[in-house]
Amino acid sequence: MRVIESILIDGHWSRGSHEQQGAVFNPATGEHIADLGFASHADLDRALVAAAKGFEVWRKTSAYDRSKILRRAADLVRERSDAIAELITLEQGKPLAEARMEAFGAGDHIDWYAEEGRRAYGRVIPPRARGARQMVLREPIGPVAAFSPWNFPVSQLVRKIAGALAAGCSIIAKGPEETPSSCIELCRAFQDAGVPPGVLNLVFGVPAEISDYLIRSEVIRKISFTGSVPVGRALGALAGQHLKRCTLELGGHAPFIVCDDVDVEAVAALGASLKFRNAGQICASPTRFFVQRGIYQQFVSAFSKAGAALKVGAGDAADTQMGPLANPRRVAAMQAYVDDALAVGATLAVGGQNTAQPGFFFPPTVLADVPDSARVMHEEPFGPIASIVAFDDLEEVIGKANALPFGLAAFAFTRSIQRAILLADELQSGMVSINHFGIAAPETPFGGIKDSGYGSEGGSEGLDAYLTTKFVSQVG
Repeated sequence: MRVIESILIDGHWSRGSHEQQGAVFNPATGEHIADLGFASHADLDRALVAAAKGFEVWRKTSAYDRSKILRRAADLVRERSDAIAELITLEQGKPLAEARMEAFGAGDHIDWYAEEGRRAYGRVIPPRARGARQMVLREPIGPVAAFSPWNFPVSQLVRKIAGALAAGCSIIAKGPEETPSSCIELCRAFQDAGVPPGVLNLVFGVPAEISDYLIRSEVIRKISFTGSVPVGRALGALAGQHLKRCTLELGGHAPFIVCDDVDVEAVAALGASLKFRNAGQICASPTRFFVQRGIYQQFVSAFSKAGAALKVGAGDAADTQMGPLANPRRVAAMQAYVDDALAVGATLAVGGQNTAQPGFFFPPTVLADVPDSARVMHEEPFGPIASIVAFDDLEEVIGKANALPFGLAAFAFTRSIQRAILLADELQSGMVSINHFGIAAPETPFGGIKDSGYGSEGGSEGLDAYLTTKFVSQVG
C-alpha cells in the first residue's frame, strides 16, 4: 500500500516517524487507497524549531515582498486547480464541479490576503505633550498552530495559511487525516512560490496528540481551529491556560426562514441547493427550515421535488450532483436522526433510508412537520437532512431560530424591507444572509457566536487575527 509523503518541515517532505499510520479511503467505494505517515513528537519538535526560525525570517520580510510571493502562490494554485480538485473528490467525495470551485477559489483567498497584508496599517495618535510621538504598530503575533477539517480540505486550510503568512507569521498546519492529498498540493504551491523554509510546515497525525503538544509549546502564540464544538471547547480551554489567542470556527445549525411574500419555487430551489451541497457536510449549511404557514405546503412540495431530483453517486461521475458522506459513522448517524424524527411525529417527504450500494451514501432527505422534540432540531445533523416546520408569527420564529446555542449562519427570505431589517437585527448569528447566499467570500468575515466559536476568517478581520498591537510613545 502506498504511504503518502505527507510531512513538510523546514522545507523538506517526509513520511513522518510516528509508529502509527492513517488509512485513507475513497468514500464513494469504501476502498482503502493509501496510508498516511504521521508526525511523532520528535517531528513536532523539529517543526517548532523550524517555525521559530522561519518566523524570524518572515516577519523581517517586507509586506510588499510577502505579497508578491503570495500572489505567485495564488497563480500556482489556480494553474493546478484541476489536479487538486481530483484529489479532493477522490478522498472527500464531493462532485468534481464542487471540488473545482473549491480548488480554483483558493487562489482568490490567497490574493485577498496578499493585498490586505500590504495594508496592515497602524496609526499616529496626537500627543498631549509637544515633541512627543505616539504610534500604534501592527505586528505579526508569532508562530501559529492551525487545525483544519476534512469537509473543505483546501478552502478551510488556505484561509489559515494565507492569513498567517500575509500578516508575517509562520505556521504549523495540521491537515485532515481523511483528506490529505489536496492539502499537500496546496502547500507545495506555496513552497514553489518561494515561501522560505520553516515558514509553512504541514503535519498529520493523532489529532489529540498533535493539538496538545503544539498548543502547550512556548513557540506557538496563536491557534486557529475549525471543527466540532466539543473539540473546540477543549482546544480553547487549553489555549486559555497558556494565554494564547484563538480563532474557533465550530458547528452550526442554521435557520432558514421563509416569509409568505417570496417567490416560493425560487427560494425552495436555492434552499435545496444549499442544503444538499457537499451532502450537507457544511458547518454553515441550512438545517432548520421555518416556512410561513400560507406557503408551507407549496414550499415542502417544491423543496422535496428538488431534493428527489438530485443524482447521487461517485463525485467523479459526470452526472453526479451529490456525493457520499465521509465515513460509515455518518451514514449511521443520518439514519438515527431520521428514525428518531419519525418516531416523534415527523413526516418523511423524500429519502430517509440508504439503498444498498458500495460507499458511504445517504439520500437527500426531507422531513416535514418536525416536532421540537426531535433530535435533529437540536443537534447539528451535518448531512443531507432538511427539517421543515411551519410558523405563523415572525417574532415567534426568530425566537425559535435563536433558541439553540449555535450561532454561525442564518438565512432569511422576504420582500419586505421592514421584515428584512427586523431579521438582520434580531437573528443571533455571526453571519446573516438575506434573500440570497452571501457568505464565505474572501473579502468578508466568516465566523460565529455562542457555541459556534469566536473570531473570524476572511475579510480584514481575518488578517487582524494574526496581528498584535504595539503602542510606542517616543520623545526625542
